[in-house]
Amino acid sequence: MRKISMVAPGWWDYTTLDGSILNDAAKLTVESLAGLSRPGFKISYYDTLEEFYLAEALEYIISWMKATSNDPAGICGPVGPTEQLPLVARIVNDLELDIRNGHFWGMDEWYVDGKAVSPRHPLSFAKADMDLCFSKIDKKLRMPEENLHFLNHENIEEYSSSFDKYNCVVMQGGQGEVKHWAFNDPPKREGKYIDAPPSPQEYRKQGARIVELHPMTIIQNARTSGGGVVSNIPAKALTVGPVETWKSGKVSIWHAGSHDNPFGMRLTSLMISKKIPDSSVPMSLLADHPDVHFHFYRGGIGTCEAEMH
Repeated sequence: MRKISMVAPGWWDYTTLDGSILNDAAKLTVESLAGLSRPGFKISYYDTLEEFYLAEALEYIISWMKATSNDPAGICGPVGPTEQLPLVARIVNDLELDIRNGHFWGMDEWYVDGKAVSPRHPLSFAKADMDLCFSKIDKKLRMPEENLHFLNHENIEEYSSSFDKYNCVVMQGGQGEVKHWAFNDPPKREGKYIDAPPSPQEYRKQGARIVELHPMTIIQNARTSGGGVVSNIPAKALTVGPVETWKSGKVSIWHAGSHDNPFGMRLTSLMISKKIPDSSVPMSLLADHPDVHFHFYRGGIGTCEAEMH
């Protein structure tokens, strides 16, 4: 019998892991963290936030530059972080880049009262992508609306199949406190998962879908997007799944130190590097993806030493 979660007893999460894995992760220094790179898993450091977010923005540009009329291509991107999005628009406009053959997939969207929130909703991820990036791009340069793939409750199958029609060069994301990418959270501890979480192989069968969010994810989004008002954060969302993730050429995760903490960034790096996939730590399942790249802002890595404030 595995441990009961310390933060949400009815759920699986990283606190249910064997203590030796948690202890090994906490001991990682900045230097030893960098040494976790291996074939198929790369770790890069950036010394300034300006360089960090510029590099993140350039992934959009490089992905779209690969697109042609015969081979349309693009990127799947997050809302969290968002600092890269206005930079993407500025680069396209200032360099007058024709990205009309490019595609973009939004990673996720909130789900309330049986449907995706409207793009007019203040918390809408589609609204954030449009306001911060695509609406800022010159209309004669940007891709048509049908090349923008935003999840809603009516188009899940169509959204998923688009990863077969078009080349997703990069799936980009951040890492949440529950160690998810997009909203691929750990599952509830119930039914056939009462004694153990799903196997990595079983978890990876999930495609784009409606999900119930782990309490840790709700609290995090209240902190980062809602001024701490937990009651205003939806308990469900739509998300891109592992199925679509494994159809993407590369998975690129950006750690600025503001969405997850020093321990969390170390834990997933260790588990991916050492190939310890466990669905209680969804990000660790990327240990089996052939091309994963973690990017760290050096100033956000921090330490796991006890310190009173």
